Formats: sequence, structure tokens, C-alpha cells
Amino acid sequence: MRKINLFLILFLFLIPTKNSLAQSTNSIILIETNMGNMKIMLYKETPKHRQNFLQLVENDHFDGTLFYRVIKGFVAQGGSQDSRNAPAGKMIGYGDANRTIESEFHPKFFHKKGAIASPRQPDKVNIFKESDVSQFYIAHGRVFTDAELTAMEKEVNVPLRKRIVKRYLTPKKRQILDSLKKAKKVEEFRAIANKIKESIDFDYSAAREKLEFTPEQRKAYTTVGGVPHLDANYTVFGEVISGLEVLDKIVNLKTDGNDRPYTDVKMKVKILQY
Repeated sequence: MRKINLFLILFLFLIPTKNSLAQSTNSIILIETNMGNMKIMLYKETPKHRQNFLQLVENDHFDGTLFYRVIKGFVAQGGSQDSRNAPAGKMIGYGDANRTIESEFHPKFFHKKGAIASPRQPDKVNIFKESDVSQFYIAHGRVFTDAELTAMEKEVNVPLRKRIVKRYLTPKKRQILDSLKKAKKVEEFRAIANKIKESIDFDYSAAREKLEFTPEQRKAYTTVGGVPHLDANYTVFGEVISGLEVLDKIVNLKTDGNDRPYTDVKMKVKILQY
């Protein structure tokens, strides 16, 4: 009898729970709208955002809410509770200041077309880039050329490197190097110059604000498109895996001065797989 009980206890202990499954697998969600349906995947690598989204779905938080901010070539944003049954012309999208979680930036997730991400308050009031998890947006964007992506990198990286150079190659250090050069003290000149260069290279390589698109990013942004300037600023926690044509329909709707479609796009959200 004791062996049977122990076996039952062990068997029950090993049965995967809803939470344990959600921690080890990607979750699949269905977003039903009057414009068509989209199936999205929530990444296991962003567990806090995924778990929060699952809880909101279980609580019917999104049902009846709108895609209330729609900008072709940018994003379709929705899920804010104040959009439910909102009359035409009403300002929508204030979110919930009490529903924020820390960012979960992941290098392999970026704002390609169909990426699911969290909006947030601006840096000046949100220095840690915490997400407003009471709503979400889907990246639309556009297709870029390699040259455009390279230009974006230079726009960020050239001024960044100049600031770092200025930090180490001070007027005093320049004066010292110039005097050593004139005196033809090659060894001393090289020792100081190499140390300055090493410091500059180290700080530049470690700089978080440096922009370098990975091969995966370049491939996506030059084929399906997206919104690259949002990368590393807003947490991407999922992607559309079916129904991108519905996203295209939504962002092509005519909108008012607040980017709200004149035709309401209501959603109903279901969990297909934890």
C-alpha cells in the first residue's frame, strides 16, 4: 500500500502544471477581429511579459477592446481598457500606470513586421524602460535597403565614437602627444597613444547605445520589413505567426487625427496553447 501511495505521489508531482508548461514552451494566442484573425506566439525567453499577457487573456482583459492607434508603416496598437465601447472622437490609450513590469530585451527579438511588443512611458519619466503591460502593439513598418540600415548605424555610432574619443583624447593628452612627437620619442608616444586607443575601443565596444544590426535583422528588415528604430527601446515578446494580411488590412484603414480608425477594430483574445 505504501509503494502505491508513493507511486501516486511521484506521478502527480511529475504531471506538468500550466505554469511549468508556460515556462518551457512558447505560448500560442488567437486574436479574433472583425477584420480577420491573427495567431501569435509569445516567447518563452520573455517570461514576465508572456505570463502577464496570459493572465490578461484569462481575465478577458482584451475582449471588446480596440486597435485604437493605427499608423501604416509603423504600428497597430490596442488592448487598452478605455477603448472598450469608446465613442467616436474619444481620446484612448492611457493604459494603466499600476501595470508595469521591467523590460526584457533579448538580442534575437526585434521589431520585424508582425512583432508583438509593449508600449511604455517616455524615457524622461521611465528611465528603466518599464513596459505598460495593460496593452500591446504589433509592428508594421516598411522594407529597408541595406544602405538605409547602414546609414542608421552611422547616424548613431559616429557621434557616439566622437564623444568617447573626446573623453580620452583630451586637450592635455593631445599636448603631451604633440610634444613627444616633436621630440621624436617614439616609444613613449606609442605607449600613451595605444593606451588611449585601447580605452576608446573598449568603451565603444561596450556601449549599450551602439547600433549594429545583426545578419538576422538585416535579412528581416530588407525583406518583410519592420520598425528598426524601436529596437532595444521597447520589449518585443512575441510575433504574428499567421494572419499578417489582417495586420495589413488594419493599418490601411482610414483614421482620424488621433490615428484611430473610423471603423472600429474590436478584438477577442483566446489562449490556444500555454
